[in-house]
Amino acid sequence: MNTRDLEAFVAVVESGSVVAASTRLNLTQPGVTRRIQSLEQLLDVQLLERLSKPLRPTEAGRRVYELSRRVLRSIEDLRASVVQSNALTGELRLGISQFVAETALAGPLDELRTAFPLLTVHATSAWSPELVEQVRRSQLDAAVVYLPHDEKLPIGLHSESVGEQAVAVVAPLDSPLPDRVPLKQLRDMPWVLNQEGCGVRRMIRRALERAGLPFEISVEARSEDLQLSLISRKVGLGIVPLRIAQASPWRDLVRVIDVPELKKAIGISVVYTSPEGWLSLPIRHFRDSLVAAYAKPIEVGGPNT
Repeated sequence: MNTRDLEAFVAVVESGSVVAASTRLNLTQPGVTRRIQSLEQLLDVQLLERLSKPLRPTEAGRRVYELSRRVLRSIEDLRASVVQSNALTGELRLGISQFVAETALAGPLDELRTAFPLLTVHATSAWSPELVEQVRRSQLDAAVVYLPHDEKLPIGLHSESVGEQAVAVVAPLDSPLPDRVPLKQLRDMPWVLNQEGCGVRRMIRRALERAGLPFEISVEARSEDLQLSLISRKVGLGIVPLRIAQASPWRDLVRVIDVPELKKAIGISVVYTSPEGWLSLPIRHFRDSLVAAYAKPIEVGGPNT
């Protein structure tokens, strides 16, 4: 089996087209097509749904893709085993949960690129469940996600806690709500939250459902600054990372309220497939930088409390 055929197939699956794959591999389009055909002939199976746009793997193709990624990664591990860490080359694909992107994309990512200057780092942002699935499918090498302590990972994945993200329930500054309020008193309050898929939104929904209370979304907004702006204008309540709330230009127009039934922090973990291999060094470096980032105390002088 020719590993170049595997590389061509992986490139087509990840880019969605022969054209993009040929650019990525610096090959002609017919050259990429021939490699895909060669692999299909060897395996005696159709790997791509050729009428779909973008190109998608067949059911058999998805299995071959995941195994191909592992084979190619093992080859990279072999090559890198004789290379010093600061001379590592290749590609590291990281997933960053949108709820922790503010912290993860600031110092830790810069420190990673400085420590491994020859390593190409690609970072993508999505909600935690989607990122975990991409790691499972070998579409990502590692991901930083919100991972509840009672949530089980798919078989074959590992996780390491890097800290906790403090979160706060936020209300308009002149809200009649007291500073400490039981969840049941919020039964008629709408919420300004992230879209479906956000782990914190799921946490609020579950808490309300356990209490037999309705869950009403007033506005779905991905940006925390936009959420805080809407909250200040009395559109609803929200729950945002405390670090972001304290740095927001809207911090003086909102205030934090204590809801005992809701968590004050969420657990952040790095999820990956293998603790060994050449990527273990940069992943470990990124994890350590995140641990340091989340260990830093929150600055004083944030939103009203």
